[in-house]
Amino acid sequence: MASIETAAEHERILREIESTDTNCIGPTLRSVYDGQEHGLFMEKLDVRIRNHDREIEKMCNHHFQGFVDSITELLKVRGEAQKLKSQVTETNRRLQDDGKELINSMEELKQCRVQQRNIATTIDKLTHCLPVLEMYSRLQEQMRAKRYYPALRTLEQLEQTCLPRAGQYRFCSIMAENIPKLRTQIRDTAMTQLRDFLESIRKHSDKIGETAIKQAQLQRSLDSSISMQPRALIGRRGRKLVAAAMTGMDSDGQGGSPVSEQDSGILDVEDEDEDDEVPGAQDLVDFSPVYRCLHIYTVLGLRDVFENYYRKQRRKQARLVLQPHSNMHETLEGYRRYFNQIVGFFVVEDHVLHTTQGLVNRAYVEELWELALSKIVAALRTHSVLDQDNYSPIPVSTEQEYRHYTSQFPLQDPELEKLPFPKKLPFSEFVPKVYCQLKEFIYACLKYSEDLHLSSTEVDDMIRKSTNLLLTRTLSHCLQYAIKKKNVGLAELVQVIINTTHLEQSCHFLEEFISNITNVPPDTVNATKLYGTSTFKDARHAAEAEIYTSLNAKIDQFLQLADYDWLAAVQGGGTLTASDYLIDLIAFLKSTFSVFTNLPGKVAQTACMSACKHISTSLMQLLLDPEVRQISMGALHQLNTDVKECESFARAGPVAGFQGDTLLLAFSDLRQLLELFTQWDWSTYLADYGKPTCKYLRVNPHTALALLEKMRETSRKNNVFAQFRKMDRDRQKLIDTVIKQLRNLIAQHHT
Repeated sequence: MASIETAAEHERILREIESTDTNCIGPTLRSVYDGQEHGLFMEKLDVRIRNHDREIEKMCNHHFQGFVDSITELLKVRGEAQKLKSQVTETNRRLQDDGKELINSMEELKQCRVQQRNIATTIDKLTHCLPVLEMYSRLQEQMRAKRYYPALRTLEQLEQTCLPRAGQYRFCSIMAENIPKLRTQIRDTAMTQLRDFLESIRKHSDKIGETAIKQAQLQRSLDSSISMQPRALIGRRGRKLVAAAMTGMDSDGQGGSPVSEQDSGILDVEDEDEDDEVPGAQDLVDFSPVYRCLHIYTVLGLRDVFENYYRKQRRKQARLVLQPHSNMHETLEGYRRYFNQIVGFFVVEDHVLHTTQGLVNRAYVEELWELALSKIVAALRTHSVLDQDNYSPIPVSTEQEYRHYTSQFPLQDPELEKLPFPKKLPFSEFVPKVYCQLKEFIYACLKYSEDLHLSSTEVDDMIRKSTNLLLTRTLSHCLQYAIKKKNVGLAELVQVIINTTHLEQSCHFLEEFISNITNVPPDTVNATKLYGTSTFKDARHAAEAEIYTSLNAKIDQFLQLADYDWLAAVQGGGTLTASDYLIDLIAFLKSTFSVFTNLPGKVAQTACMSACKHISTSLMQLLLDPEVRQISMGALHQLNTDVKECESFARAGPVAGFQGDTLLLAFSDLRQLLELFTQWDWSTYLADYGKPTCKYLRVNPHTALALLEKMRETSRKNNVFAQFRKMDRDRQKLIDTVIKQLRNLIAQHHT
C-alpha cells in the first residue's frame, strides 16, 4: 500500500516538474529529498527522460526529409540570387555612368537658382536701402548748409518711411539712434539763432525805432500836391536814413562800423530809385530766425514751448527797454533814445503779430502796451516832481514865505498859524507842487473843451473823468514808484505818509475848484466823484506797509549779529548784561520811533507792535533752530536777560497811545517759556495745562518738548561721568521724567 502511494506521489512530482517554471522547482525537489524514496524517484526520472528522448528522436526523423529538401532549394536560390546581384550591379553601374552628366547639370542648375535668388534679394534690399542712404546723404548736406527746416522734414520722412522699409541692418540702427540727437541738434541750433536774433534786436531797438520815427515823419510830410520827382527824392533820402541807422552812419555818410547782417539780423536797405515805398520792419530786420525756429518747433510738436519762451523773453526785454537810464533826464538825447527803444520794440512785435499765426496775439501786444504806458508815464511824471523832493518838512522863516505856500496849497492848521517864525510846514515840497499840477491839468482840460461845443454838465463830467485818470493811473504809479525805490529810508516813508494825508484832505477843495470853473454844483445828480481820496489812501497804506517791511528788515540785520554761546555755563555770581547787538537794536528803535511823532497814532503804534512781535518771533526761532542741537541753562539765562531788556524798552512806551502794558504782550510767549525753564516750574505747568488761569498759558507743549530735548543732549554730552556724580545723575533723570510727562500730555490732548 505504501509503495502505491509513493509511486503516485512520484508521478505527481514529475508532472509538476514538467509543467512548472524552473524558478519554482526548488520546493518540489525539496519534497523529494525530504522523503525516504529518492532513489526510486531518480529511477523514475531516468525512465521519463528516456521516454522524452525517444519522442524527440521520432519527431526529428519525421521532419528530416523536409529539412533536407529545403536546404537543397535554398542552395539553388543562392545561385540565382548571385546572378541577379550581378545583373543589378551592372545595371546600377550603367545607370550611374549615364546619370553622372545629368547630376552635374542639376548641380549647376541648383547653383544658378541660388545665385538668381540671391541677386533678386540683393536687388530688393538695395531698392529699399539706397533711398535711405540717399536721404541720409541729403540730410547731411542740409545740415552742413544750415537748412534746418528742410533737414527736419527729411529726418521725419527718413524715420517714418524709409527706415522701416529698409529692414534690420546695422547702419539703419545707427541712423535710428542718431535721429533723436539730430533733432536735438536742430532744435538747439534754431534756439541759438533765435537768442542771437533777440539779442540783436535788443541792441538795435533804438536804431529801429529811430528809423521808424523818421520814416513816419517823412510820410506825414508828403503832400498830395507834390510832384512825383520830389516824392521820389524824399523816398530815396528815407532809405539813406534807414541804411545809415542800420550801419551806424548818419545821413551824410559819416559814422562808425557797419553792423553785419548775418551776425545781427539787421538788414541794410538798398537805394532803389524805382521804388519809393517807406521800408517796414521786414526791410530793417531779418526775421528768418523767428520763422525758422517757429516752424521747427511746430514740426517737433513743441510750438507751445516756443511760444511761451518767445513771449517770456520779449517780456523781459520789454522791462529792460522800459526801464529808463539813470542819466536819461539830464539831456534831451536821453529821452529821444528812450522813446526810440520803445518804438523799435513795438515795431518788431507788430511785424511778428502780422506775419506769424499765433506766435503773439493782439491781447499779448495790448498787455505789453499797457505795461509800457504805465512805465513811461511813471518814468516821466516821477522824475519831474518826486525825484526832486527832499522828503523834509518845509521850513518857513517869514510870513511872506508862509503865505506863498498856503496860496499854493489849502493848508488849514490854526495851531500852526499861531506858532512864531521860523517854523516848519508838516509836508514837503511835493505836496504844493502836486496840488498845483492837478489844478493846471484841470485848467488845461477846460481849455481843451472850449471848442468842443459841450454843455457845462458834459464839460464838468469830462474834466472829472480825466482828472480821475490822472489820479488813478499817473499819480498812483508815481507814488508807488517813489515808495518802492530801493534807496527810500524810513524817514522818507514817514514823510510820504504825511504828504498823502494832507493831499487826501485837500481833495474836497479840488471838487470845489472844478465846480467853480464849470458852474456845475458838486451835488448834481450823476456827477462823477473824484477818486483822489482813495488814490492817496492807497498810497499811504502802501507806504505804511513798506515801513513795516523795512523796519523788520533792519531788525533782521541786527539779529544776524547775534552770537549766542548755546553751551555757556551758568554764572555763579554777578549780573548778566544784555547782548551788544540787542543794545544797538534798542538804540536804533528808539531813534526811529522818535521820527514817528508826526505820523498818525495808529500807524506808529502798529509799526512799534510789529517790530516788537518780529523781535520776539525771531528770538523764539533762534531757540528752536534745528541747527542748534544743544542748549544749556546758561544760554537760557543770557537770552532771558536780553528779553528783559526788550521788555524794558516796551514798558518805557517808545510810541504814545498804548494802554498799560499792551506792548509787553508781544513778548508774552517768549517770557512764559523762559520763566518755565529758568524757574523749572514744571509741576505748575503740567498740573494747570489747559486751564484758562494757567500761569504758562502761552507755552506750547511741543515747543517746550523741543527745547527740553536740546537740554537733554547738552546734559548727556557734558556729563560723561554723570553716573559718578549724584547731582548730575538726578538732574538727567529729572529731565527724562519731564520729557516723558510732556509726551503723555501731548498724546492726551492731541488724539
